[in-house]
Amino acid sequence: MGQLENIQIFIRIVEAGGIGKAAEQMDLAKSAVSRRLAELESKLGTQLLQRTTRRLNLTEAGRLYYERAIKVLDAVDEMNGLSEMEGGEIEGVLRVSVPMSFGLSHLSSALEAFACLHPKLHLQIDFSDRQVDMIAEGLDLAFRISQLQNSSIQARKIVPIQVALLASPEYLKQYGVPKHHDDLQNHLQLRYGGYEDHWHLVDPEGGKVSIHLSGQMSANNGDFLCQMAINGHGLVMLPTFIAWQALQSGALVKVLPDYQIPSIAAYAIYPQNRFLPKKSRVLIDFLVDHFKDNIYWDKH
Repeated sequence: MGQLENIQIFIRIVEAGGIGKAAEQMDLAKSAVSRRLAELESKLGTQLLQRTTRRLNLTEAGRLYYERAIKVLDAVDEMNGLSEMEGGEIEGVLRVSVPMSFGLSHLSSALEAFACLHPKLHLQIDFSDRQVDMIAEGLDLAFRISQLQNSSIQARKIVPIQVALLASPEYLKQYGVPKHHDDLQNHLQLRYGGYEDHWHLVDPEGGKVSIHLSGQMSANNGDFLCQMAINGHGLVMLPTFIAWQALQSGALVKVLPDYQIPSIAAYAIYPQNRFLPKKSRVLIDFLVDHFKDNIYWDKH
């Protein structure tokens, strides 16, 4: 390895928060990563990281070197990207985080097709609903389903996502059909995760409505909540990409259909001020084109 590779390893140690984690992300032996860091420090004649039993901390020299090293590697990536635009196969490793339900149900076939088009590219896919720290975990891309507001990341919309308030016909027969948003407070509510404490709707006159939630059951998985709603355990607000089959079969029906629910979207995100490699751009373009006329879960 040359100095450029040692710089890459140094950056990964800093961003991963330790030598062991960096070694795991780069698929290298921990001893090899430690040796490369020592080589870099020896060449520079200064200590970049202070090692303690619990963690590594940047020295002042290390902080300055890290800030400049990022710019150097981004410039190298950008120059490589210019040559890649002339053609050639995509290769290397592409590390991607995708949400569990959307990833398994709707992204899997698209990612399979993408992998077949680019056999020299190694895809590492993390299925998780948690909010990942892309830089610390060494990810190239992450997909999030939200109303994106974080200015520290760059994003591109992949596909719009509709959300609906739902219940089973059996539940509505037992507890009554809500006619007004005030009626929702008298119903059982299924909540997503531990942090969803309100439902937000827009009434037929355009007024914004916020419904405080105090339901008995919450979960961090939409498929589970969908099944609980089908089984009659309460009202649930879900993306239609989760509930579409239940809606088609009649196992779930929309509640307060005259009300609007703010739409969200699936985004591809990547760190701000980082050059986006060709392999990432090509995947994003592929997915945008894949879903452009293929939002099949809303065709009912």
